[in-house]
Amino acid sequence: MKYWLYLLCIFFSIDAFCQIGGNSTYEFLRLPNSARITALGGSLITVRDADLNLAYHNPAALNPLMHRRIVFNQSVHMGTTHGYVGYGHYIDQGKVPIMVHAGLQYISYGKFLNRDVTGTYTGETSAAEYAINLGVGYQVSKFLSLGVNQKTILSYLGSYNSTGFAFDASAMYSDTSRKINLTVALKNMGSQFSTYNRSGNMEPIPFDLQIGIAHRLKYIPLRFSVIMHNIHQWGIVYDDPYNQDNQTLFTNNGAEQDNSAMTVVDDIFRHFIFNIELLFGKKGQQEVFRLAAGYNHMRRGELTASGLNDLAGFSFGVAIRIKQFQIDYGFGGYHFTGASHHFGISVNLDEILKGTQRKRHNKNAKLKKTKKAPTE
Repeated sequence: MKYWLYLLCIFFSIDAFCQIGGNSTYEFLRLPNSARITALGGSLITVRDADLNLAYHNPAALNPLMHRRIVFNQSVHMGTTHGYVGYGHYIDQGKVPIMVHAGLQYISYGKFLNRDVTGTYTGETSAAEYAINLGVGYQVSKFLSLGVNQKTILSYLGSYNSTGFAFDASAMYSDTSRKINLTVALKNMGSQFSTYNRSGNMEPIPFDLQIGIAHRLKYIPLRFSVIMHNIHQWGIVYDDPYNQDNQTLFTNNGAEQDNSAMTVVDDIFRHFIFNIELLFGKKGQQEVFRLAAGYNHMRRGELTASGLNDLAGFSFGVAIRIKQFQIDYGFGGYHFTGASHHFGISVNLDEILKGTQRKRHNKNAKLKKTKKAPTE
C-alpha cells in the first residue's frame, strides 16, 4: 500500500507550482472542438447524449445514439481558423458491442511574411497543425462506460515541423434515474515523435486531468455541470511581474487585494469551469432547441484587461434541430479585442436515409392513387 502512496505523491507533485501557459507544445489540443463546447466554457466531459463532438474530449461518452453521425465545426478567432470533423459508428458484432469514432482537428495560423536580417522580403510561409483522432467506447455495465482516444499530431510551423502522439482515457458513471453523471478524464498523455529543432530536445504536450459532475433537474429542463481541470497541479496562476493585482474572482475592478486568502481562493477557482444548458424538446427524444452558457475563471483571470469590463471567461451559445440537422453556434469571450465565434452542424445518415425512403414511399403511393382514380 505504501508504494501506491509514493506513486500518488510523485504524480501530484509534477509541476505542482508551475503555470501551464507556455510549458508545452501542441497547445491547440486544449481548444474546444465544437460550438457547443465553446459555449460551455471550453470543456464538457459530463454529458452523454447524441452529440458526437463530445467524444473528442471524453471517449467514454460514446454511445449508440452517435451511430452514423457526421459532425462539422468551424471557428474564427483573431485571424486563425480552427475546425473539427468527425464520424461515429456502432459495432454490434459478437459479445462485445463497441462504439468507435474518427475525426480530424485542424488549425491554421495563416500566412506570414519572411524577411532577412536587412528587412528584405523573401517570400511567405504558412503555419498549421493537425490531430487525427481515433477512439473507442465500451459500456461496461448499466452505470459505467469506458473510453480511449488515440491522436496522431502533425505540426507545420514554417520550415519547422514536428510529429507526436497522444492518448485520452476516461471513465463515466451515469445514473439516468437520478440524472447524475460523473466523469474522470486523463487527456493528452503522450510525447513527440520528432522535434522542431535538430537538437532533439523533447517538449511536453498539454496533459490535463479533469473531473466533472453534471445534474439535470427533475422538473425543470435545466442541466448544470461543474468541471475541474488541471487538478494534477496546484499553481496555475501566471505570475505577471508587471501586474500584481491579477486576482479577478468574478470581478475586474483593479482594486488592491493584499489578502492572501483571496489569492488562495482565486487560485482554487482557476481550476473550475461552470456551465448550464436549457433543453427544450419532447420527453424521451433529442432536444429541438438548446441554450447554453459557461464561465471559465482561468481564462478570465489570464485574459481580462485591467480596468475594463469585458466578456473574457464568459461564453454562451444556442442550438436548434431542423429535421435531420443539428445547428450550433458558440461564442467564447477571450479578450476585449476579439472573441471566438464557433459554428457547427451535425447530421445522422440513417435519419437522412429514412427521410428519403419516406418521401419515395409517399410519392409512389400518390402515383398509385392517381392511376386508380376513375376517368370521366
